[in-house]
Amino acid sequence: MLGIKMIRISLLIILSILFSGCVNKHGISLKYYSDCKEYYDLQGYYHKKCGEDDIMTYKEMGEAFKRKEPEPSRNVY
Repeated sequence: MLGIKMIRISLLIILSILFSGCVNKHGISLKYYSDCKEYYDLQGYYHKKCGEDDIMTYKEMGEAFKRKEPEPSRNVY
């Protein structure tokens, strides 16, 4: 009985560590509000760079779950 409780507690601790990331508008990161760098260049254009601290972006998640078609090994003719 003590062994089952220990396994449950250890699984709970491991899962809480694995899913400790925050979900924000860019993806999954360590912070809820990501540090963005905002600046104007010499021509006066506004630039904003965000998401450098992301663990995984939504684009990467889509590519990971996308089914890749195998390439043909020879001609079909």
